[in-house]
Amino acid sequence: MLHPYADLIRAPGMKMVLPRRLHVTVLHAGPQAEASDAEIAAMTDGVREAVAGTGPIELVFSRPSIGTVGIGRAARPGAAARGRWEATWTATTEVMGERWQLLPEIYNPHMTIAYAADAHNADRAEMKSALSDVDASEVTLTFPELTLVSQWHNHRRIIWEPLATLPLG
Repeated sequence: MLHPYADLIRAPGMKMVLPRRLHVTVLHAGPQAEASDAEIAAMTDGVREAVAGTGPIELVFSRPSIGTVGIGRAARPGAAARGRWEATWTATTEVMGERWQLLPEIYNPHMTIAYAADAHNADRAEMKSALSDVDASEVTLTFPELTLVSQWHNHRRIIWEPLATLPLG
């Protein structure tokens, strides 16, 4: 997933995502501090019920693209992943109502492999040129579970604490 792009994701201005932190975000719900333990448990139960038996999801990740805030790999099929996004949002709104904004508003599965840490130092044209010289193909990954996490930023990186792991099979 990362090896062919090692130089690219370490380019000036970029901060690579460590392999153990690679993920596909399904939904950004509201701040955990705005929900009670009972509401979090109810949301988790709702998601668990919605995804039970749906089966693992297999996503094909494209070659990376250079974006304005990072380097990402789009994934397909979108419809299969969008089903998990819709189920998660439905379970969230059934408990929380309309207190939180739907993020993203339109879902497209992807994996970010590097973020622009100092965007002013990132030469996007140079990175696009370097990317054109990498001979690597798409990658297929299977996701057998959905992990619900509490996520926050500490001004250096994104941190998350797993709340529940829900099997899809």
